[in-house]
Order: sequence, then C-alpha cells, then structure tokens
Amino acid sequence: MFSFFRSLATPAPIFLHNTLSGVKEEFTPLKAGEVRMYNCGPTVYGYQHIGNMRAFVFDDTLRRVFEYNGYKVKQVMNITDVGHLTGDNEGDADQGQDRMVAALRREGKEETLENMKALADFYAEAFFADLEKLLIKKPFAFPKASDHVREQIALVATLEEKGYTYATKDGVYFDTSRFPSYGKLGAIDIAALRAGARVEVNLEKRHPADFALWKISKSDIGWESPWGKGFPGWHLECSAMAMKYLGKSFDVHTGGIEHIPVHHNNEIAQSESATGKPFANYWLHNAHLQIEGKKIAKSVGNTIYLYQLVERGISPLAFRYLLLTSHYRSPMNFTWDALEGASAALTRLYRFFIEELPKKNGTGNKSYLKRFTERVNDDLDTPGGIAVLWELVKDASVLPADKHALLLSFDRVLGLGLSESDKRGKEMRPLPVIDLKDLPEDIYALVKDREKARGQKDFEEADRIRAILSERGYGVSDSPEGTSKVWKEAHS
Repeated sequence: MFSFFRSLATPAPIFLHNTLSGVKEEFTPLKAGEVRMYNCGPTVYGYQHIGNMRAFVFDDTLRRVFEYNGYKVKQVMNITDVGHLTGDNEGDADQGQDRMVAALRREGKEETLENMKALADFYAEAFFADLEKLLIKKPFAFPKASDHVREQIALVATLEEKGYTYATKDGVYFDTSRFPSYGKLGAIDIAALRAGARVEVNLEKRHPADFALWKISKSDIGWESPWGKGFPGWHLECSAMAMKYLGKSFDVHTGGIEHIPVHHNNEIAQSESATGKPFANYWLHNAHLQIEGKKIAKSVGNTIYLYQLVERGISPLAFRYLLLTSHYRSPMNFTWDALEGASAALTRLYRFFIEELPKKNGTGNKSYLKRFTERVNDDLDTPGGIAVLWELVKDASVLPADKHALLLSFDRVLGLGLSESDKRGKEMRPLPVIDLKDLPEDIYALVKDREKARGQKDFEEADRIRAILSERGYGVSDSPEGTSKVWKEAHS
C-alpha cells in the first residue's frame, strides 16, 4: 500500500527527543523494521477530558509516523482500573484513596470488586468511543491492571528474591537506594523531590523516594498475595503489563511530562532491577494542555470533554487538528476561539479536497513529499507538516490530481479523515458564506475573474487567483453550475 510514494523519495531518518538522554536522537529500533511501543493509558474512574486526550493523539501520531516510514508497530496502552491512589495529585502516589474506590463512593455504589470492574468497563468503553471520534488507531492491546494481578505479584516476588524490597505495615516497598541510577530519566534531583511529607505520613519508609509495590487493602477490595490481601502499586502495573506484551526491553515508552519525576523513574527502577536489562530505549513525553490559561481541574470548573465540543456543533477532528498545530513538547493553551478557527480551517480543507481535486491519476510531487516527511520525521513536527500541507493546497503549479494523492499520503500521519472527506465535511459546521454582492469590489472582481478562467478551463489561472484570494483572507469553492461560494477563512 502506498508503495508509489516509497519510490518518490527515500524517507528521512526519524529523530526523536529522548527524555532519557535529554537530546534529540536518530531512532534505531531493537529489531529492524519493527517498533514496540508502550503508552501510559487512562485511569478509568471517570470520563477523559480534552487535556487527557492530548496524550493519546500524540501517541497515535507517533505510531502513524512510524508506519508512514514503513515500520510495523506493536502498540500497547494500559487501562488502569486499580491501584492509582488520589495522593498522586499531591505528589505522593503511595498515599490516599484508590481512585476507583473513590469513584464508587461518588456514584453511591457498594465497594466490591465486581462493582469496581463494572465501573471501569463503563468508563473504558467511553474512552474507546472518544478514541474513535478522534480517529485514533486501536492499539495491539489494551491490558487492564485488574486482569494482570498474577503477573504483578510475580514481579514483586522477583524483586523480593533479588533483595530490592522491604515490608512495612501497609505493604511492600522498593528500596531505591539499591538502584544507584534512580532518577536518571529527566535527570531528576532526588534530594529535591517533594518527598518529606511522604516520609512523615509513612515513617516506615526507609528513603523519601521509595515507592509501594504492593499495598495492603483497607477495604474489602483486593487480591490475595504472599504479603497479604491488597492490590498492586500503580507503577508496578505498567512494568508488568509492558514486559508481558512487549518483552523485557522494547523501543518506545510515552506519557505526559507529569510522569517523568516519579511514575516513569519508578518503572525503570523496578523493571531494570528485575531483569538486568534496559527497559525502554526511547522515552517521549507530551506537555500539558491548559484551558484559557489555567490548569485543567474540576476544582477550577474548567474541565471540558469531547461530547461538549459536539454539543457546540464542532467535530472532534477539529480538536485533533488544533492539537497538531502545536508541537507535542510545547505547552498548549486551549481556547474556544482557537477551536473555532481550527474547525474553519479543517472545513476549508475538506471542501477543497471534495470540490477541487479529482480522485485518480495523481503522479505525486517529490519535493512536497520529501518536505512533509522531513518535517514529521523531525520529532513529530506536525505544525511544520501542516504548513507544508497548506502550501501545497495553495500552489497553483501542482496539478489537482497530484494534490489529491499527496494530501491522502499526508493524512496517513495527520489522521484528519480525508479519505472520508465527504462524510467528515457534512459533520463540520457550515462555513459562513458571504453573498457576492456584499464582497469588497476588489475581491468581487477576483471572484468573477476566477469564474471566467474556470469557464475557459484555464485551471492554472483559476488556482492562481484562488491563492490571491486566500492571501487576502477569503476562501472560495465552486458549485457544479460554476458559481462561486466565498467565505472569510481562518488561516492555519
């Protein structure tokens, strides 16, 4: 598939910013032609808000870039349905209440394992539905923590046998002093970790950065283990599931930047202590999404979900487009105005693709293919890739059929649904078409000149005028009868 584009240009090497080294590195897989990738998934105690979804669009884009370059990708994303404690909000993942138990209480349900699993299934299905709305590809596996307790108990037992653990009255802890390189991910200063409060809460911890592998249950929810009835630590879950599905060492591990100091350093420590092998070769982290300049928080009252976009008549793919206009490692500020602009730009792209481009016989353009590939292969520079896309749209020197073929190729990475643009275009909010008699005189004259050029089948001249109109801030498309529709467009 798409072997035609393979012949046009040799893809540039893929460069990724590796949090482990702190620099951008050329990607080299452990096995030629294959990528094994683990993504930290959601804790399914409620609906995922749009800030959460930024990470999953990033994961999907990374996968698409690998596949665009011919790699076979084995992608695993976990579902956390036990063990993630509320203390993580205050920087202590070992304290507080299990978020799933808190959700049961919130919804007035009896605290049983069966109810917890049912609640997790409900919110996991809602999450899967959101992924579909954003055209996020389904990973190879969505392992749930509660389905892999046996593997997690086995991992704790291995660490215990090797002398990396100690017991306290509330569970089993990993002794970070036994792992000299603890904190190597992100060059974390262990002494600077805000761990003093944790030691005060749990005086049995030997060192501030030590973390729970197994917690003794304070409720009826738990599993039997050699250390008592309880549940696995949040960090342990990811290590056990990643290694089960991807092996002791794999290529890429991703997550949000909030995971770097504790969660991901803990994963590395326990995994590499157990196996004696490097855990993941490349660690990638996306920056946070804020809303109107503020951190997303229920206490602030600024939580937004995908269904709220739909209620406003905005396609979730407009949100995906908006995310792609910012680099994944750059903090991003969401505003409704920005989303409206993204929606208008995506609608313009759909309508151009539907109304202006023939669907066959494209022969491609080596220059545009090379430039787009180089951009997305440079640490997922999707803003640069989108800039190339719009330059292609406006370039009158490229034949329409070639534009069609190239835009479909670009969309293998961007995931905007161009192959279903007829359907997607109908989902978008209609553009505010301007009556021709209300246009400024110079714009009206250009529109009429363009109609004349199209009538004479001078499509090169028509495209040239379209580019001028776009530079002036106007979009234009044509009906089958040859009359033009004009609107004020949002430039990318």
